[in-house]
Amino acid sequence: MSDIWRRSSNILFLIFVTALLCMIFGAVKALIFFGVVMLWVVFHHIRHLVLLERWLQLSDHSPASIPAGSGAWDDVYAHLARYVREHSQSQETLSTALRRMQSVTSAMPDGIVILDMSDRIEWCNKVAEKHLGIKLALDAGQQITYLVRQIPFVEYMTARQYTNPLILNQTRLYGLIISLQLVPYGYNQKLLISRDITRFEKIETMRRDFIANVSHELRTPLTVISGFLETLSADDNVNSSFNKRALVLMTEQTTRMQRLIEDLLILSRLENEQNKISEKTVNVVNLAQDLLQEAESLSAGRHQIKLTIASQDQLLGSEEELRSAFGNLISNAIRYTPDGGEINISWEKHHDQGLFVVQDSGIGIELEHIPRLTERFYRIDSSRSRETGGTGLGLAIVKHVLNRHEARLEITSQVGKGSRFNIWFPAKRLIPGNA
Repeated sequence: MSDIWRRSSNILFLIFVTALLCMIFGAVKALIFFGVVMLWVVFHHIRHLVLLERWLQLSDHSPASIPAGSGAWDDVYAHLARYVREHSQSQETLSTALRRMQSVTSAMPDGIVILDMSDRIEWCNKVAEKHLGIKLALDAGQQITYLVRQIPFVEYMTARQYTNPLILNQTRLYGLIISLQLVPYGYNQKLLISRDITRFEKIETMRRDFIANVSHELRTPLTVISGFLETLSADDNVNSSFNKRALVLMTEQTTRMQRLIEDLLILSRLENEQNKISEKTVNVVNLAQDLLQEAESLSAGRHQIKLTIASQDQLLGSEEELRSAFGNLISNAIRYTPDGGEINISWEKHHDQGLFVVQDSGIGIELEHIPRLTERFYRIDSSRSRETGGTGLGLAIVKHVLNRHEARLEITSQVGKGSRFNIWFPAKRLIPGNA
């Protein structure tokens, strides 16, 4: 405010002097004096504007390089010098933070790539360069999909569904398997995190191969043992009731081991990424009717089983895998529903999605157990599972089958009143059937 009053007083003083000269020397000389003063003021401002323009064109914008000013321009340059100092301090703070961040991310075992709103590379660490086959010095500003051209990665970036990571076999580096996870942050920026999971994938492959090989090797001797046990159990010459009972128990346990091996082989095959799904049109109505007959045979009249068909739509998928998934849910419903209970099976179309439902009036499931039901060998009651002949792998098989068919499992249950298993299939897998 003091600067404004000072400049206003200078103008008023100039007007007063001009008026005084006008009265003493006349209007012409007074106007000449006023014009000369104004020309000097204009020259003064032009000179400082030229100095400011030259300073703006310099590469060095340090406070020391700001030209000296006089009059009102002295205040302007003083304010500019203060702003430059504050800006330089902020820049130094940001640069220090950036260097620290780059140093930290460079030391991380994971790859880090910073992408802008158009998926162009802004920065990456050395690990990311190795994982993705890129070079920051050459590829900064390039779209990531121009450099990493594998179809699964391009589809992952295009779909913009970043909840689950992408597992990618790097073709540029033979044998390297990486997990990629995109994390949006800030204003339309993204953080692409890559992790080398080659070792874990190899261990997982070894585990799957071990289960498959052991299961396969056990199948033949168990088949032989089972055959002889059945023969001995049916032999009327076995008089001892103890021996007869022992043979029956051994037969039951052998059958259970065979079921377990079959489930392990199925699960191993489903988990094998090299085993691609063989898709065709599956007639769900016919499949459900076949499963109804199998369920009635398994129940042996102990339950009321009902099938409701509300849609003729068919599914794109593997009939063998879908039969296994649906059959596991139905057999579980029979095992865990007391005699005289009801089991309802239905197929319908709901909100453009396919819905397969298995509902029972069985013993029900406590809420805390539901999230873990699809874990292999997870049992709520081990003794109950052994009595019913369950292997503990049925729902794990269901989960893997549904993942391969882009479907999801929804479980609701109430203890003592039964359970409901909903399988939702996406609209793109539905094929309209004949009404």
